[in-house]
Amino acid sequence: MKMMSRTTNPNVLTALGRPRTAVLALLTLLCCLGSSLSAAHEQKTAVTRILFNNSTGNIEVMHRFFIHDAEHAAGLVFGEAQNLMESADSRKLFSSYVMNRFAIAVENSQGETSELNLKYVGEEIDGQFLWVYQEAGQLQDINALSVVHLALRDVWPDQANLVNVEKDGQIYSLSFADSAESLRVEL
Repeated sequence: MKMMSRTTNPNVLTALGRPRTAVLALLTLLCCLGSSLSAAHEQKTAVTRILFNNSTGNIEVMHRFFIHDAEHAAGLVFGEAQNLMESADSRKLFSSYVMNRFAIAVENSQGETSELNLKYVGEEIDGQFLWVYQEAGQLQDINALSVVHLALRDVWPDQANLVNVEKDGQIYSLSFADSAESLRVEL
């Protein structure tokens, strides 16, 4: 009986090893990316930017939420599933939810405070994010802001909302986590 011998040609082994190595490397990369994207998403974080826009004279507010989180929360808050990707009505409904859970009070140099009258500007989808826009006329003599940001925090206790305030080239950050409901920043 004749036995077949295995090929021991190094060129054949190298050629066979490359696709396996490439496939293993690709699978490893995909697993790492998947787990880091998953971990980033599990953080339940929203970001809001408050910009004192000297060009327009307005205070602009830009809220950024993961669409998946916003849809899930909207379904829980409104009692029925919401499709934010496809429905302008669902996006407006979620935007009204955000506006009812976000407020800014301004303080002048005399220590007098008043609530900022934020108006709804619109919303848009950008990749995996839903943006909600608000603005108000910029007031003179603002020394401090008190911000309330409860959006999604009334749904998930571990939700964190980061607010970045940009004025005159400076950035001030407020982090809403744990039991923080209202935070103040001096400008």
